[in-house]
Amino acid sequence: MSEKRVPQKNKTKIKTKIISFMKYLTRSGLDIPFLFLVITILIIGLIMMFSASYPNAYYLHKKDSFYFIKNQLIFAFLGVIAMFGVSYIDYHVFRKFAVPILMTSFVLLILVLLMPAINGVHRWIQLGSFSFQASEITKFAIVLSFAHFINLNLHRMDTFKYGILPYLIILAPTIILLALEPHISCSVIVILLAAGMLFIGGVKLKWFGMVLGAIASALIYLVVFTDKLTYANNRISGWLDPFGSSGVDTWQTRQGLYAIGSGGVLGLGLGNSRQKYLYIPEPQNDFIFSVVCEELGFIGAVIILLLFALLIWRGMLISIRARDKFGMLLGIGLTAQVGLQVILNISVVTNTIPNTGISLPFFSYGGTSLMMLLAQMGIILSISRSSRLEKL
Repeated sequence: MSEKRVPQKNKTKIKTKIISFMKYLTRSGLDIPFLFLVITILIIGLIMMFSASYPNAYYLHKKDSFYFIKNQLIFAFLGVIAMFGVSYIDYHVFRKFAVPILMTSFVLLILVLLMPAINGVHRWIQLGSFSFQASEITKFAIVLSFAHFINLNLHRMDTFKYGILPYLIILAPTIILLALEPHISCSVIVILLAAGMLFIGGVKLKWFGMVLGAIASALIYLVVFTDKLTYANNRISGWLDPFGSSGVDTWQTRQGLYAIGSGGVLGLGLGNSRQKYLYIPEPQNDFIFSVVCEELGFIGAVIILLLFALLIWRGMLISIRARDKFGMLLGIGLTAQVGLQVILNISVVTNTIPNTGISLPFFSYGGTSLMMLLAQMGIILSISRSSRLEKL
């Protein structure tokens, strides 16, 4: 009898500890639905990343099928710790570091241009066996600095001097440096984030339209009428004719579309993708969603997109309820970054827009980007905790 009761006691203790932990999180003010969505998407992302990556890992890394997932799990663990740690820091602290982080992002964007090109682009800073994309810091720096300066100039945002000029000084060199990499997708995200935050900050529509039009015109000019962005021109040509003979390499796009088509409604089953077996180049990265569609089908893909939609909705709700303008802008910017990356990644994988190197949040392989993303989710949780405490 006693042997049968021991497991039951252990189950009761575990259940009690879980309940106590959840009560503690609730009392601390953390937004439980948002936290639950982040953890759920992260777990699904890790499962799908392993499923998509193990053939490539086995072939490229001395028959070690767990190569990618081992690294990703380490960074996911560190990222979750960072998320909880940051969530207990008053988000106002980050205002003090807005300018230093922005300056650091400029230095990294210059440094990355001195690094050897990988696949024809300069995006990674290599430190021995460790590498990271400088643009991951840039996206956070733009959101943080814009939130900081808009909050400072809140009642003067309808003027050119305070509502446009400071942000042009930040945005112009950022876009130029990103274009030199080239990293068009990150440029698009940065421009959209900046435009959205300025709009919420109260910029007059005439200034908003003029600046946005000038930036868009400059990008179109560089792409269409010069050879400065040959990389982007090739991507556009491949997008317009992915199955044709344009001379542009569209292998990745074609294989991704084959994977999506073969998944059907219900998918081939978890782990049963065929295109991940060295057909899709690096399926654990930008085109991981095509493997998701092949294995989980239309229904599985829709469920994942719904989870992302709920995450973005909850993040926006937390931001709107922030106790000050800085918290609102910071939360909206960080939430919008996730939403924009999801939209752009899915659009690329389905060939709705030209192929641009943009990762799928929580799914694509990349340790530093995953840690940055989780730490940013921690800031949103900090905003939720602060607003909850304010109500109490």
